Amino acid sequence: MPRNGPGNGGASSILHRTGVLGAVARFYQRTYAGDYIAFGVLVAAWFLVKFQQCFNPIHAFIKPFHRMFSLDNKSIQYPYATQERVPLNLMFISAGWVPFGIILAWAALKRPGLQQTQATVIGFAVSLLLTTVLTDIIKNAVGRPRPDLLARCKPARGTPDNILLTWEICTEPSKGFLHEGWRSFPSGHSSYSFSGLGYLTLFLCGQMRVFRPRTDLGRSLIAFIPLFCALLVALSRLADYRHDVWDVSAGGSLGMLVAWFSYRRYYPSLRSIHCDVTYDKANDVPNRERFNRVDDEEQGASQPFISRDEHGSDETFQLEEMDSPR
Repeated sequence: MPRNGPGNGGASSILHRTGVLGAVARFYQRTYAGDYIAFGVLVAAWFLVKFQQCFNPIHAFIKPFHRMFSLDNKSIQYPYATQERVPLNLMFISAGWVPFGIILAWAALKRPGLQQTQATVIGFAVSLLLTTVLTDIIKNAVGRPRPDLLARCKPARGTPDNILLTWEICTEPSKGFLHEGWRSFPSGHSSYSFSGLGYLTLFLCGQMRVFRPRTDLGRSLIAFIPLFCALLVALSRLADYRHDVWDVSAGGSLGMLVAWFSYRRYYPSLRSIHCDVTYDKANDVPNRERFNRVDDEEQGASQPFISRDEHGSDETFQLEEMDSPR
């Protein structure tokens, strides 16, 4: 439905005003200016949560929580893996730059228009950044020990192993390396991978109409390749003893949920007949559907007494005079 309906009289009056206020209101409605402003706020929040904690994790503005632990807890006695199966740079490339390159290639080949390209890129960027911010906030709030915590902590000799301890008993000199041991839940690799590659899967499903009737199996398998790659990244965190299954499950669910939320803000349902086009910015309906509705209304206005039966033949109906009841 159009945004400027009967219930939006105040907004409609502002849009029709002359001068700077009306021009700004019309620009805000017809463009993605609001999305860019919100994206800037997310960037600022990411800097606040991430960087200040990296340089000074103890006296950070948002101090991370450190859950108490005991030395006899076998779930935190796993070794520290010096070589990760999927390091950070590979994760950023596979879940960030590769999907972004695929979206740009699609835009260059299909030429969907500036609005759809812009909406797709914004949705992808918001999915990654919002997932990252939420993951870091939850990590700091929960403060769950990693499976390799004791290998990071290096407890002092003579520390009793059957009582609850705090992080002050650790002798590791690198504070950043040490405090990463309390950032197990949820898995950052899992959430980031599912937010980027999950968004790409939703995008491919819409462009190839995977959930429309009579879609071939080949297109379905191609569309779900990115999601399978995200699953492999998540499973690698179990093999590296960086997380347990609950951390990975929560991270993957968070990333996929944010990806779905970000995708559906711009695209209709995957079962829609117009699942491959974005919503029109000013009318809240898919671009193609908006023009189809206009054509249908014009045809209906010109031929009010014509309908079609199931076989496609035209039938005309005439109004007959009826005797008034006596």
